[in-house]
Parts: sequence; C-alpha cells; structure tokens
Amino acid sequence: MYCPPRPQPLAAVVSLLRVIARGGGDLLSLLPAKAYRVETGWLGYSRRSILIVNAPELLREVLTDPTGIYPKNDLMVGALEPLVGNSIFVSSGDVWRRQRRMIDPAFSHMRLGKAFVSMSAAIDDYEQRLDGLAVSGEAFSLDLAMSHLTADIICRTVFSTSLQSQTAVDVFEAFTVFERTCAQVELKRLILDPPFAAIPQHAEVLEACDRIRRHLGDLVDTHLAATASADHAYDDIASEVIAARDLATGDGFTRKELLDQLGVMFLAGHETTASALIWAFMILALQPAVMARLRAEVAEVAGDGPIQLEHVRRMPFVRNVFRETLRLYPPITFIPRVAAEDATIGRHRVKRGAMLMIAPWTIHRHRDYWKDPHAFDPDRFSPEREHELVPGAYLPFGLGPRVCVGAGFAQLEASLILARLCRRYDFQVIDAHKVRPVARLTTRPAQQLMCRVIPRILP
Repeated sequence: MYCPPRPQPLAAVVSLLRVIARGGGDLLSLLPAKAYRVETGWLGYSRRSILIVNAPELLREVLTDPTGIYPKNDLMVGALEPLVGNSIFVSSGDVWRRQRRMIDPAFSHMRLGKAFVSMSAAIDDYEQRLDGLAVSGEAFSLDLAMSHLTADIICRTVFSTSLQSQTAVDVFEAFTVFERTCAQVELKRLILDPPFAAIPQHAEVLEACDRIRRHLGDLVDTHLAATASADHAYDDIASEVIAARDLATGDGFTRKELLDQLGVMFLAGHETTASALIWAFMILALQPAVMARLRAEVAEVAGDGPIQLEHVRRMPFVRNVFRETLRLYPPITFIPRVAAEDATIGRHRVKRGAMLMIAPWTIHRHRDYWKDPHAFDPDRFSPEREHELVPGAYLPFGLGPRVCVGAGFAQLEASLILARLCRRYDFQVIDAHKVRPVARLTTRPAQQLMCRVIPRILP
C-alpha cells in the first residue's frame, strides 16, 4: 500500500537534534517514536512538562473540559494574538461563551446549498487561470493555488465578494511568514521558557499580521459603511456578525473585535482546507489508480455536465479520499491545552502550567487505533469497514464544544474542488521525492509543492 511522505520517528534526543540541524521549527519532526505508541506519556524534558494524550477517552475529557480547567494553551494563544486577537479561536471561559452566543446566528449563512453557488463560481474563475497554466506549461505553486482558491470561496461566502488575485497572493505570503516565524514554533520557548511567560513576537511577524488585517479591514469597512447607510444590500456572514448583539448589554462587536472574529473565519476557513487539498492533489498525482477510480465515480454520477450539489453528495469515494487525506495530514497538527490548575489525567498527575498535547497527527497514525496507520487507504471509511473505526480516534475538526462549525462546509468544498479539477486536469508534481511534511501552525510541505497541469479530453 502507498505510504505518502512522513518524518521517520526517532528517539527523543535524536529527534531534537534533527530539528535543530534542519532549523525552521518543525514540530512534526520533533515528535519521538514514543509519541506514536503510548496512550498518554511525558514527552522529553522541558521547563514546562508536556503530556501527550492519545487515548480517545482521555482526550475527550480534555477537549470537552466540563470543569473549565484545560483552556487553550497559553503558548498558542500568545502566538496567535497578533493575528486574531482574543477571538473565538483562542478565548476561553465566559469570554468564549459570550462570543459564541453572539456569533452562532451567523453560521446559518453557511447553509450548504447557498454556499455551493459561491464555491462553484470561484472554481469557474480559477479554472480559467489553470487553463492558462496548462497552455503555457508553466510550473506553479500548488500551495498558493489552493490557498487562492479556498480564500476566494470563503471571501465570497463571508463577505459576498470575490478576492482580488493580488490580495490573495499578499495574504498567502504574509501568512507563510507568520506561520514559519511566529514564536510558537521556536524550540527555545517550547523547552526552556516557563508556563504563562510573555511571548514577544518578531517584527516581521507583526508586519505580516498587519498586512493580513489591513486586507480584512478593507472588507469589514465596506460592510460597516453599508450597514450605516439606508441601502443595506449585504446578506452574508459578515453582516450577521456586525448585527450580533450581547443579550446582556445590547452591545455589538467593536471594529477590532469584528476584525478578530471575521479574521478567524476567513483564515481558518481557507488555510486549513487548502492545506489538506495540497496533500490530496499530490497523492492523486502519484497514485494513478486512485485518480482513475475517483474520475470514474465523477463520470458515473455527473457525466461531463455541471457538477451539482446533489451530485457531490453521491460521491462517497471522492469524500473518502478527502477524509483519508485529513487523517494522514490533519491541517491542525496539534491541539494544545494547558492545565490551569493541578489535575489528574489517566494515571498521570499534572501540575498547573503543564502542556497537554493532543496531536491528531499521532492519534491518526497510532497503531492501536488504525490498521496500516501510515498507508493511504480511503476505503477504511467505507460502510463495509465502519466497524474498524475507533470512536474518538479521528478528529481533524477537533472534538467537544469547540469542534469546528465549518466541518460540513469544508468537506463539501474540498469534494467539489477534487471532483471538478481532477475531471478536467492531470497534475504532475515536480520533485515529488523531495516532498517533506512539516508542522508549524498547520501541516504543510517544507517547501512549496510545485506542479504542472495538463488539460484532459473528457470522454
């Protein structure tokens, strides 16, 4: 069976030396072999203790957090604050509950039937770009391509407008700088700094965050101006968030809070899906039998006509290709929590400030929960093999009260993109043998994955 690229698990000290030698703060290569075997266990030696939690019943306890003692990890919160502020993605306790109550009505705009129209229009536009690249034979970054396409889709959904090409490139480049350089991925802070220490960010990180927030600010200001005028024409997620009110005080979000909340929707809504699609297209390009089977399903369901919403819902193999890609390359590699007070997790006593590392990467590849855990096998999600799935061992969208509300949106979006682009193009990955996954904030190739597309003659 095909096993796509992954770091070779090594002993803890050797893993640390490998990361130091490579540089760049790759947390994925830092994981020792032990992390893939234990149910729970301490990882290495650090000033802040790090407990990895793989056991489904224990990680559920941490992520559902009924007593409120496992908030988002302070290291992650400090790293993300310049980009998303104290938004719903990083806040905890009463602040999070207030934000969630205010924002929940906006999620009605993620109705899949309505969103499908925006998805299809964005793919229509991007196919024209790929047609030009197919004619010229020019190599392009698959990372940028998927980021551009998914950013355009989420922009149309949240803000009712398409994303300008140069803006998409600028956001992608700024996010790449942020992801590679932010303080969360510095080994010194992970190993030597005490819990709850202040996290100063580098100037280039702050500048990258400012660039992204400037673009978002332009979109927010357009909506604010429309809301203030008599002729309010918007009916989308952004307008719902602007209209949201705190039931206790009657107050809405300030402009900064709007940037924080809508920024999370925009960035999380496209970067995570883009990350998974990069790996899906790489695997399909390298596995012609899987690609042929996917295309056969698309042809059987939709023929060579337009792919409609009801068609996508009748493409289980396309959907399972994406689900298996999410298993092997979960966009959010780590879901870190922190113990706000002394606690017990399984047989381990954890002190206040200890990091609780829930890693979809290791859980999805744990030999006790998955057969052939490193192999690409979309059929493991078929109804015939449903009995093999271990409850709680698959969490690409998280788990508990903070599970990703856009999970259905992302799966529909990715399935449509895979069906349409695979039907229309052949993908050729350049230097496939050099591809290496890394984890900083999301799971990405160490270097941008370059490819070419060749137009197909439809049957």
